[in-house]
Amino acid sequence: MTHPDKQLTHQALIKRLKRAQGHLLHVISMIEEEQTCVDIAVQLTAVERAITAAKRVLIHDHIDQCLTHDTSTALEDMKALAKLL
Repeated sequence: MTHPDKQLTHQALIKRLKRAQGHLLHVISMIEEEQTCVDIAVQLTAVERAITAAKRVLIHDHIDQCLTHDTSTALEDMKALAKLL
């Protein structure tokens, strides 16, 4: 079963990840161009935060859309998700 809200969230998630992918490609270019370590580290931090935010959106979506509908595995899923936060 497909949830319309889930599809909207996943489209937003894809957009976030593609943006992070662009940032990561920029970091690789910075390394190849031998830019300063501080500048590279700042950009890596931005990539890291973008991916963390995307993961958080995915987990919240899963809680909202999946765990409320399938109670048989909800506790196991919550334990697994808690390890990822």
